[in-house]
Amino acid sequence: MKVASVQTVNLIGAITANVYMLSVIALFAARMVGQYELGRWIGLASTLVVVPLAYLFASGFRTNRPLIYFVWLSLMILFVLVELIIDHIFQLDFRSVQWAVILYVMFFFGATGGMIGVAAQAGRLWASVTGIIFLIMAALAFIQRAMTGL
Repeated sequence: MKVASVQTVNLIGAITANVYMLSVIALFAARMVGQYELGRWIGLASTLVVVPLAYLFASGFRTNRPLIYFVWLSLMILFVLVELIIDHIFQLDFRSVQWAVILYVMFFFGATGGMIGVAAQAGRLWASVTGIIFLIMAALAFIQRAMTGL
C-alpha cells in the first residue's frame, strides 16, 4: 500500500474540515426554510466525516504531528459520535434544556474550531478559507437557533 505524502494528508484534512462545515451550513439552511427532514438527512450524512478523520488521526503518527493535532481530531470525532448517538440513534430532545444546549454548543464550537487548525496544516490560504466558513457557520448556528429553536 502506498503511503500518502504529508501534503496529501494536509489537503485531505483541509477538504474534510470544509466539507463538514459546509454540510452543517446546508443543515442550518434546510432548517431555516422548514425542511427539517432534509436537515436530518444532511446531519446523518455528515457523520461520514469520521472516515477521513480516522485516517487523519492514524496518519498523524506517521507525519509526526504535535499533540494538539490529535486533540483537534479527537474532539471532532467525539463530537460526531455524540451527535450520531443523541440526534440520530436515540433522537433525544435535549435542545429544550438550557444547560444541555450550552454544553452542546461549547462542544460543537470546540470541535469545529479545532478543524481550522487541521486545515491550517495545508497552508495559510486553507486556514483563511476555513476560518471564513467557520464564521459563516457560527453565525448561521445562532440565526437558525433563533428562528427554529433547534
